[in-house]
Amino acid sequence: MPGKAKTPERNDVDPRSTWRLEDLFETEQEWEKAFSRAGEMIEAAGGMKGTLGESAGSLLKCLKLSDEMGELLGKVFVYAHMKSHQDTRDNAARAMADRATSLSVAASGAESFIMPEILAIPADRIEAFMRSEKSLEPYRFFLERIIRQRPHVLSEKEEALLAGSGEMANAPETIFSMLTNADMTFPDIVDEQGKNAPLTDELYGVYLQSRDRAVRKDAYEKLFDTYGSFKNTLAASYGATLRSTRFYASSRNYPSSLESSLFANNIPVSVYTSLLDAVHSRLDQLHRYVSIKKKALNLDNIAMYDLYVPLVEEPDANISWEKACEMVLEGLSPLGEEYCRTLSKGFSERWIDVYENRGKRSGAYSWGTWPVHPYVLLNFNGKIRDVFTLAHEMGHALHKHYSDIHQPFIYAGHSIFIAEVASTTNEALLLGSLRSKARNRQESVFLLNYLLEQIRTTVFRQTMFAEFEMAAHDMVAEGQAPTADTLGSLWLELNEKYYGTAIETDEGIRNEWSRIPHFYSPFYVYQYATGYSAATALSRGISEEGEPARKRYLEFLGRGESAWPIDVLKDAGVDMTSPEPVAQTLDLFKEALDELENLLG
Repeated sequence: MPGKAKTPERNDVDPRSTWRLEDLFETEQEWEKAFSRAGEMIEAAGGMKGTLGESAGSLLKCLKLSDEMGELLGKVFVYAHMKSHQDTRDNAARAMADRATSLSVAASGAESFIMPEILAIPADRIEAFMRSEKSLEPYRFFLERIIRQRPHVLSEKEEALLAGSGEMANAPETIFSMLTNADMTFPDIVDEQGKNAPLTDELYGVYLQSRDRAVRKDAYEKLFDTYGSFKNTLAASYGATLRSTRFYASSRNYPSSLESSLFANNIPVSVYTSLLDAVHSRLDQLHRYVSIKKKALNLDNIAMYDLYVPLVEEPDANISWEKACEMVLEGLSPLGEEYCRTLSKGFSERWIDVYENRGKRSGAYSWGTWPVHPYVLLNFNGKIRDVFTLAHEMGHALHKHYSDIHQPFIYAGHSIFIAEVASTTNEALLLGSLRSKARNRQESVFLLNYLLEQIRTTVFRQTMFAEFEMAAHDMVAEGQAPTADTLGSLWLELNEKYYGTAIETDEGIRNEWSRIPHFYSPFYVYQYATGYSAATALSRGISEEGEPARKRYLEFLGRGESAWPIDVLKDAGVDMTSPEPVAQTLDLFKEALDELENLLG
């Protein structure tokens, strides 16, 4: 627990601070029975191949079996993997997780015929099925999403060829991952005590927050020098992703790689481009932030490796778990009694695995499966940042909870476009609560700096990433072959554009693009910026408007995937097709800058 010198073994942790996996399966024997039953259902699903167009009843029977199988597989998969995350050294749990993964792959293979067969059914016949079989009505939006893809689906033979190329298309990301995670090693740095210390990608982020500038500089230079020595290989792997994305977009008759990537969630291209325009119009405020940080840190010049260091030390508070829960409940009180009752239930009924133990997976996440309550993994350490992490993950958890209780299995998830909205809304409300209660100047500066860094890294920086992506994909569309030099020059140019003349750029920053794994999931990163902006608008509405905004927000949490994400947000009061939500976030950045400047004097 907080303050303990030695990390306990799993068996030594108080069960009251662990998650209750028995809510999924009381025993491993029950899990084994479910595993066997899921295998039988997979076999039954495979037997339905070729029948979906025969009748409304055949289609309904297959869709219902798919739901039942998905529900059971979800429980089997989540239980096994969370059990392995409790102690990654547990070989028996790891074996269960591997078996669950194999079962899930088998299920995907067995169901692979469903989408092609639905697409092969003429639209008027689908509509006739819907009229004759009322039990198909809940699947209307699910079917509409599939049918919408018809203009981009090819012949059976062409589809088979594209499917067969999938493993090759994934090769660039695999190469990137193996090179950067397995083969690439970094030289030691010299830490604050003057001793050699290991450098890894994960530790790099820790070193960049060091109060010792020499540590930050050493970590920065050694990390990017190492990436630079592999820049041609990394440019080749990323270039292959750019070309394969273009190939698939062109093959499926999309006008561009961007439109292909946005199509699945029905996101207008204007959402992407208006984000860039809005951020471009406020870059002067980011330049101002850099100048304020330079002055506050008393630096003659500010370099790229100075951007992440906090302006003041994190308040040294050994916050108990009970106090953290109280802080989160108080911070989220604007969401109403019902929400807070559910939150309290999560705290008291063992939805959360709280403390670190030997072998436990690092970090934090929220996970679960319909219709069982959500779970949260933490490694709580008693700091203010841990309290924010608790609020964030419980935002995810309650988003799932509301979706589960209001939607059937088929719509119980939510689009990646809105995946971070609830978690970030919780953080924004908590931050507002903590700022209103700040006890001294240090706490106020720390919390303001926390807010500014959230917006800098999530809105400004991720938008810069999105602009880089669009330019890189455009190079390929125009017949160019991006190289390490052209990509490095583009990255340097964007950093100078976003951070302004106050910052001192260097050759090392030319290599930063090569370490971003998200670029292998094309046009993904912009959603961090749009999600944060949506959360800002929602939290502000809840705080200022009260009950009407709260009611819309709780309805938003319960919508799941029953409608397009843009429409779900619009019904909650946030129109991401307009520039207003991003503008509100950038207004907040300026307001926080004004307040910080006054505090610093």
